Amino acid sequence: MKAVRSYQLVEENDKIAVCISGGKDSFLLAKCMEELKRHGNVSFELVYFVMDPGYKKDARTMIEENAKLLNIPVQFFSSDIFDMIEDQNKKGNPCYLCARKRRGFLYQKAKDLGCNKIALGHHFDDVIETILLSIFYGGEYKSMPPKLHSTNFKGMELIRPLYLVREKDILSWTKYNQLSFINCACKMTENKKMESSSKRLEVKNLISKLEKINPNVASNIFKSSENVSIDTLLAIKKDGVKTSFLEHY
Repeated sequence: MKAVRSYQLVEENDKIAVCISGGKDSFLLAKCMEELKRHGNVSFELVYFVMDPGYKKDARTMIEENAKLLNIPVQFFSSDIFDMIEDQNKKGNPCYLCARKRRGFLYQKAKDLGCNKIALGHHFDDVIETILLSIFYGGEYKSMPPKLHSTNFKGMELIRPLYLVREKDILSWTKYNQLSFINCACKMTENKKMESSSKRLEVKNLISKLEKINPNVASNIFKSSENVSIDTLLAIKKDGVKTSFLEHY
């Protein structure tokens, strides 16, 4: 749990909602948080919950069985987010809108349960992919911080305890323990054409190819967000306000 120590994600008397999507990342997160609570020197509470956005029966069953197998006392909450997204996004990739709506639901449920933090299973590879996605397709430099204050839910904070964990290590954990988890269970992304056109998958494959040439590529992308030379930039944004280098030239 290196990220927890490095970024001070867990503090005394926290009540943390561990959000489980049903995939490998969130289930490993749940087990790691469980171990941290059991063996760490900080006293905090954990609540495990699954937001069911409209999973098919077999996906829901797999999540329930994995929770039982891994001895995670999950609570389920249902929503109609998948149906809402399908109605609002007949064209294009609905993933961004879905993520925003899911995030709002998670914050609200965590707050209702008396939590002050939600923990998500984003890992190192999610971070570097997000950086490149923002550059290639957003025209901006944006990363994914290890902790984040909510702008819409006062007093709530999002933390990412797997921030420094490589996806290949999560896959190794899954394989070693002979576990099987759901991927995205959204009925829209079951479409193979949409899945193959995923921009995140495109970036993931690009990083994989570049790492074969230079094994430091992934770590260098990550380090770039720690070593931003503001003096060389044309403009920067702070709290939504854009400032040109010419203002201080």
